Amino acid sequence: MSAMIEQRKIIHIDCDCFYAAIEMRDDPSLKNLAIAVGGSSDRRGVISTCNYTARAFGVRSAMATGYALRICPQLILIPHHFNKYKEASQKMNRIFQDYTDLIEPISLDEAFLDVSESAHCKGSATLIAREIRQRIEKEIGITASAGIAPNKFLAKIASDWEKPNGEFVILPNEIDDFVKKLPVKKLFGVGKVTTQKLKNLGITHCSDLHQHDRYELTKKFGRFGDRLYQLSRGIDHRRVNTSRTRKSISIEHTYPNDLPTLENCINEIPRLYLSFQERQKKSHSTSHIHKAFVKVKFADFSITTIERRADCPSLEAYQDLLKEAYHRVGQPVRLLGIGVRFKETQWLGEFTQLELLAP
Repeated sequence: MSAMIEQRKIIHIDCDCFYAAIEMRDDPSLKNLAIAVGGSSDRRGVISTCNYTARAFGVRSAMATGYALRICPQLILIPHHFNKYKEASQKMNRIFQDYTDLIEPISLDEAFLDVSESAHCKGSATLIAREIRQRIEKEIGITASAGIAPNKFLAKIASDWEKPNGEFVILPNEIDDFVKKLPVKKLFGVGKVTTQKLKNLGITHCSDLHQHDRYELTKKFGRFGDRLYQLSRGIDHRRVNTSRTRKSISIEHTYPNDLPTLENCINEIPRLYLSFQERQKKSHSTSHIHKAFVKVKFADFSITTIERRADCPSLEAYQDLLKEAYHRVGQPVRLLGIGVRFKETQWLGEFTQLELLAP
């Protein structure tokens, strides 16, 4: 089965609790304390990232700051210092460039590197990854983990295998055995709903997916079934993309006080729409708009997103989408967002890795 997979040498570098690591680097007295970087609780803030001490108390990225402070009262909250984070990211990118030109940044602290043709470290991707990690620690003062594998999907999973400050290698002849044991929830795009749907079919690991052919999976899951078929066999043909195509543009706002009614929410859309148009102009995107969407986070923290095909969505279109989204839950609203998705031009198998909300 592995022979079906195009062999490359891909490294996925992922810094450990990046924002928090920068703050601990600059203030060593924080190292043994529970810290998090994020917005303040009185402004409906959320945690961007936290150190491993805080994680032991259950604090997580994208968690409401108020809740994080309740489960970890001793948590030290630090505001964002994006200039420092960007500077560290630029230094890290310069380190990458010493080894390859094929670099695909995913976020400030994360990137894919294709070192298939690199002559450094005698052409060993493992040794290159180790040297890069050592340089990041020495030159930037933070740690990073690495995954080394024949494709991006496996490298991404591998980088999380020995966190923090570790590395994991998946060799070509190890792919079949490794993937068979992988829980399906580890597959890209498989969230809670799909995990439960698969579980209802008796599918919990990739080895279970192997009992279903491509046609059967496509029949049950549509286009996503083909992706499940490929990923469950460790197949990923995506190349490291040095010029990433924007997939969407959006804007959202968290309100200091919940919006109590649908009418209050509708009245906020014109303001969001103007801000969104400004962001759209600045993006200079030439992609074709395919869909418009509205995101709503309710008082109970449940989130719903509704989208509709549109090549030039109007203010009224967003208000109509909002009405439909609001009635799904019908509670006061703490966050509203609007945006557009662009038409995909890639082949189905070249699926796009979504960016994480936070490092």
